[in-house]
Amino acid sequence: MKLHKEFVVARPREPLAAALDDDQMLEKLFPGTRIETRVDGVRETFTPFQALGQSREVHMLFQTLPDGNLRFEKVCDGNIWRFLEGKIELEDDAGTTTVRISMEGQTRSFVPEITIRVPMREQIEQMAKSLRAELDRA
Repeated sequence: MKLHKEFVVARPREPLAAALDDDQMLEKLFPGTRIETRVDGVRETFTPFQALGQSREVHMLFQTLPDGNLRFEKVCDGNIWRFLEGKIELEDDAGTTTVRISMEGQTRSFVPEITIRVPMREQIEQMAKSLRAELDRA
């Protein structure tokens, strides 16, 4: 499964790349997120969520790339995802910046992709909405 979302922010790329590298940005994008470690540009995060009446945590890694873009991946526990990874890319366009969010993942064989597609679309839409609001302020 591949998903992507794109929008334009009327700001130059450099301050937006700096904002993506700020721990507070991740905490705002994913409420309740705590950053456990930050080593060599890689942040290990845990975000609580409720599923089927149980409290769980999503374990993610966010890596700031040398070009200022942000790569992320879910540390999969094998319950639903084989892998889930993505990227937030910033492209300068004469004083404005195009922001591209992309995600790609594959579910375990017993989890039909169609059951997770709608929640993932909702998640990328919410992520784009929150990211846009934060980058407009950056």
